[in-house]
This record gives sequence, structure tokens and C-alpha cells, in this order.
Amino acid sequence: MTSIISLSAAELSEKLASREVSSEEATKAHLERIEAVEGSINAFLHVNDEALAAAKQIDERRAAGEQLHELAGVPIAIKDVLTTKGMPSTSGSRMLEGWVPPYDATVVARLKQAGLIALGKTNMDEFAMGSSTEHSAFGPTKNPWDLDRIPGGSGGGSAAAVAALEAPIALGSDTGGSIRQPAAVTGTVGVKPTYGGVSRYGSIALASSLDQVGPVSRTVLDAALVHDVIGGHDPHDATSLEREWPSFAAAAREGADGADLTGVRFGVVKELDADGISADVQARFKDAVAVIEAAGGEVTQISAPSFKYAVAAYYLILPAEASSNLARFDSVRYGLRVEEPGQTVEQVMAASREAGFGPEVKRRIILGTYALSAGYYDAYYGSAQKVRTLIQRDLE
Repeated sequence: MTSIISLSAAELSEKLASREVSSEEATKAHLERIEAVEGSINAFLHVNDEALAAAKQIDERRAAGEQLHELAGVPIAIKDVLTTKGMPSTSGSRMLEGWVPPYDATVVARLKQAGLIALGKTNMDEFAMGSSTEHSAFGPTKNPWDLDRIPGGSGGGSAAAVAALEAPIALGSDTGGSIRQPAAVTGTVGVKPTYGGVSRYGSIALASSLDQVGPVSRTVLDAALVHDVIGGHDPHDATSLEREWPSFAAAAREGADGADLTGVRFGVVKELDADGISADVQARFKDAVAVIEAAGGEVTQISAPSFKYAVAAYYLILPAEASSNLARFDSVRYGLRVEEPGQTVEQVMAASREAGFGPEVKRRIILGTYALSAGYYDAYYGSAQKVRTLIQRDLE
């Protein structure tokens, strides 16, 4: 089992293609690993009881000579913010406890179409609001490297699962770091794709102008392979870009052979070399710049003076959009419903939201509602949007 679960997705796909290992064997090995370590890590909220059957089907199709996708038969974990037909989708909240969606998110449907095996749904900060996976309604996730430390958030479950060898790859979502920050603190690879590059249809919304779905893995190539599966235009998502994307995996493989970056220009933002960034992080960043220069890349310093306002703007835009998005959880159509005889709809709604939302979610809803309220909209939300425009101009 140890040898199988330590393989990258790319390595495992080669063994599956040569039939040295079956998908059923690989899936079983990862399920056994989940059973062995979940008591201490709590990376999963739900384990798919149909995973082995799905793996067996892939083995049968491969044995019959069918041409399959490169990642067919490879197990994958899915952040619980994504809807999955036949599996609960709670977004880490009591508000959606036990809810089984009638449809798959587009990215999940694409994984299934490519033949990947869903191991289950991973833990997260409730409705993706948090940076530590301590705000899940179903208990915190621990960092596999040190159980006394956090795995980051909001997608700490996906990152911890990959780091703990419970899954070779996973899906996460990233609004303000929820894929990248857990990757940084669990020693994994996390990518927030270009906005509009990956469909968000079926992703339970936090802040619609910021949310993106992306890969979590142990290698750059694995992240690129997953992106190639989930990326591309989706007519179900109004923000999806109508453009062709080159293969990220092809670029990763080319880079692994020693990329020549001659003629490629890289900008280093001088305002980010500031107090508050740890010396270790700055040293690793400078190491990365040195690697780029050694490969022939041209590194130049650029100024982005509005960046210093970015975090303040983010913490107004995100709660405002979250307040609007989470208004749909009103106890009337679906989700938790707390009621007593004789109560009005408004009383049922208030009681249900009080019981269903955790403290961090309540804080952000209150902040966002305030920022959008009459008399304060221009001073807070409107000003934050102006700052966002300045940041966009700096980037341009």
C-alpha cells in the first residue's frame, strides 16, 4: 500500500496504463490510508462508498481496450464546497448538513467524464470563511506534518489529504488564498487559476467576483494535469472565458526538462519586499528569482503602490458579496429549518440562520450587510471597489 499511495498522479497513471496496478488496487490503498489516519487528521467529511465500484468499471473499460484519459482511474479528493450528485455537500456548515445535491458541479462532471475516482469530500472552513480549517462545523483539520498545527484554510482538508497521502490529488476553491495558503503550510502545490478559466457552476458561492476552483497536488505536473481536465469554457457559468487554453501539463513537462526562459520578462513588485513578511519567506522568494535568472529570464522591478490597500479592500468586498450570496440560505427552500408552532416565516428564518451558521460566518455576514447598507455603501463597499480598480491599473 505504501508504494501506491506515495506515487504522484502522473506516476500512478503510468502504472495504470501499463496495467501494473489496477484502479481498484489504487483506490483501495487510498481508502485504507484514509481509514488509518483520519482519526487524527479529520481531512474528510464524507468518504465515497461507491469509489471501489467506479474504479472497477475503469479497470474493465481499460481491459476491454478502450482508449481512456491519462488520469482515468486515479483517485481524487473533492472540497466540500463543490456539489456532488449522490454525495453530501455541506460547505462545512450545519446549514447544509445532510444535503445531497441533485447535480454535479461542472468540474466534478469533467473529472467523472475523464474517469477519475472520487474518494470523498474534504473538510473546510464553513462556507470557505477562514484561513485555518478551524471554523468547520464538523471539527478542525490537523496538519499531517505536526498535529498541533493548522493545515491552513479554507481548503485545509484537501491540502491535508494530499500531504497525508490520503489522495494523490484534490480539488479546492480559492477566494483569497484558500488553495494557495494551505499548500504553503502543508508542503503541497496549490493553484488559483485565472478568473474565468475554470467553471464555478456548482461551487457554493462565497464572493462571486473572487471565487475560483483549482487543483491541489504534490507536484507541479499533477496540478497541471488536473487543470487540463477541469479548465475550459462552460456555458453554465456566465463568468467563464470563451477561449482556448493551451495544455498546462505540456508546459510543466517542458519545464521539467529544463526550461529556457530567454526573452521572458518577470516583474518583481517592490512594495512586497516590506516589513511583516518573514525572513524565511523572503529568502525562498529570492531563491525563486535566482532560478528564473539562471534559466535566462529577465527580472525587473515594478511598482504597484495600490497593493498596500488590497487586504483592506478584500475584507470589505468579500463580506459584502458573502452577505448577498448567503441570503439564499433562508430555511424556506432547502437546508436547515428550525421552527416551532405558530412562528412566522421571518421567525423561522432567524432561528434557522442562528442555529445553522457558525460564529465566523455570522461575523462576516454582519460586516458585509453593514458595508452594503444605506448611508455606508459609498464609504465602504464603493470605496473598496475603487481601490480594486487602482490595483487593476497597477497590474496593467
